[in-house]
Amino acid sequence: MRSARALRWRQAGKRVALREVVLRDKPAEFRAASPSATVPCLVTSEQVIDESLDIMRWALARHDPYGWLDMPAAGWDWIARNDGPFKRALDRCKYASRYPQEDRTQHLADAAAYLAELDAQIDTWIFGRPTLADFALLPFVRQFAFIDKPWFDAQPWPDLQDWLARFLASAEFGAVMGKYQQWVAGQDICLFPPDDTPR
Repeated sequence: MRSARALRWRQAGKRVALREVVLRDKPAEFRAASPSATVPCLVTSEQVIDESLDIMRWALARHDPYGWLDMPAAGWDWIARNDGPFKRALDRCKYASRYPQEDRTQHLADAAAYLAELDAQIDTWIFGRPTLADFALLPFVRQFAFIDKPWFDAQPWPDLQDWLARFLASAEFGAVMGKYQQWVAGQDICLFPPDDTPR
């Protein structure tokens, strides 16, 4: 979600040929293109990029009309904490059955402590206006929130909750959450974003 949102592919001035991959049924062409065989995977004429943050940075380095990359250095620290300790805690809360040896209660507490700090940082946006940090963090916060939405909504995080709610209500969120047919070799090209994507 976050690579599509940053590219929005319009945001980066790009449209791409979208190939929807079902991870339990990875086509041979995808395995050949992606060294890690994970999604997202962006194939350009110069390289293959298979980390969502790297795709965001690649896109915005080419076209950043809203200045998302113009953020304080602390933005990179927030992203590192999000992609490291918070994502670890998120996975062990959301998929607890995969980690039976782990203490879910401790991971929940770790995630909550991080989100409480983030709530204190947010002033409409993390740095008062939209930056890469917001859109790198939001998809993961969304995942965490929907593990137990009533519990999340009951926490004393009003700015964080408002930040997430605005993201979920945005037309652009709806655009990147569209469903696409599984790609198979020989299928017609599907351009993303489609012509009716919000600008």
